[in-house]
Amino acid sequence: MSSFSKVIKKFPKVFWIANIMELFERWAWYGFYNALALYLTLSKDTGALGFSQAQMGLIIGTGSMLLYFLPVITGAIADKIGFRKILMLSFFMYITGYFMMAYFESFYAVFASYLYIAVGGALFKPIIAGTVAKVTDEETSSIGFGIFYMMVNIGGWLGPLIAGVVYKVSWNYVFAMSMSAIAMNYIFVIFFFKEPIKKNGDTDLKGNIIQAFKNIGIALSDFKYLLFLIIMIGFWTAFNQLYYTFPVFLEQWSNTSSVYNGIHSFFPWLAETFGTKEGTISAISMTSFNAFFIILFQIVISTLVMKLKPLNAMIGGIFVLSIGVSLMFATQNGWFLMLGILIFAIGEMSSSPKFTEYIGRIAPSDKVALYIGTSYLPIAASHQIAGILAGSVYGKMGDKLFLLKTEILKRHLEIQEISDKFSQTDYYNKAAELMGFSNQQQLTDFLWTAYNPSRVWYVYAGIGFTTVIALILYDKFILKSPKLQKKSNI
Repeated sequence: MSSFSKVIKKFPKVFWIANIMELFERWAWYGFYNALALYLTLSKDTGALGFSQAQMGLIIGTGSMLLYFLPVITGAIADKIGFRKILMLSFFMYITGYFMMAYFESFYAVFASYLYIAVGGALFKPIIAGTVAKVTDEETSSIGFGIFYMMVNIGGWLGPLIAGVVYKVSWNYVFAMSMSAIAMNYIFVIFFFKEPIKKNGDTDLKGNIIQAFKNIGIALSDFKYLLFLIIMIGFWTAFNQLYYTFPVFLEQWSNTSSVYNGIHSFFPWLAETFGTKEGTISAISMTSFNAFFIILFQIVISTLVMKLKPLNAMIGGIFVLSIGVSLMFATQNGWFLMLGILIFAIGEMSSSPKFTEYIGRIAPSDKVALYIGTSYLPIAASHQIAGILAGSVYGKMGDKLFLLKTEILKRHLEIQEISDKFSQTDYYNKAAELMGFSNQQQLTDFLWTAYNPSRVWYVYAGIGFTTVIALILYDKFILKSPKLQKKSNI
């Protein structure tokens, strides 16, 4: 019997139940999350909300920041109350939050709804990883977390792939899909999930939360570690544009008909099932290829970088990811955009897993869990920054509606303001008519040439390349301690 088979047989039932719940939760989350930027900003006549890029960035950035910061608190709550009860509360908040997002239309109501969903997600986030950690040991943890990461990406592929098909029919179907996927988890948590360990009923919840913040202070008092976390904010900021800006960029500027036609020539049923009636691949479905490539190539990439020192692997991975970001925003061509997503995914596969591994290696032996717990902090900070960049920077450099309004003012044309009775689509159609274009593609091509919205890649890729340079300097000038270098295998 192979060593792999022996390890697989050692996993208890709760391990598999936890991973199935992770798959459905990620299915629900990414089906909603990959579509969120479009839902917030597309024209109201499509069923979306018609918010500005700045409003979108504020909503997603603030909510996602809380999603990654709050596990510091919610993990302590789960340890006190019990994983099972917190999971049931989390699923309830997810379902009701998705419902509210589907039916609320005002900015503040939608903002509050997303914050509510983020709290539900923060309740869920530490539990499944915590369960996997509690039921694995030194022998089984590597394969156990590999399976866990695979479940994340299967869900992260299926959700957006389906959302990319159904949102063209009705946005309500996207939310219904996410609600249904989460509702499936009630079956597993009620009938199959058991606490991996008994909770300590005598533990003081308030004391746990206070201690959690004290622990953060202890970890961040390590200057070298703090500096590393600050540098890595840049990596996660560039990475998060996959969800903030890229779907909007695809929807506004790209032409994915060549991708549809290429798939259709080999697999007609696949193209017709997941493509649009216009003969394109939707922006949401396009972003799902990132997770699809990870499912296909993660083992290969992990094998290639396995012997690299973690920091070197991160530097190389972030450099590759930044090249991918450049291609993702540099062209309208569907196949080049797909190539950008593939290169982006290779960079992610090379760097993201090594991030946690690196932290585990540089942490003092008695503070490994503490240091890994604080690894969410740069991710949280990056979401807030990514939201600002997606709103203020893309909103002025690449947003199609903003650039069109600029051109309208330049030509001294008069078009009524967008309102409930005059949608973004109406505005585009009227502008095309006044500017002498016979269709929307001609208008899009004109704006692309006149305003070069692809230049936004300078900003996003520049953040990634700056992170690479900062890590090289960090390695050369900060990590001078022979003891630390020996310990962290740098």
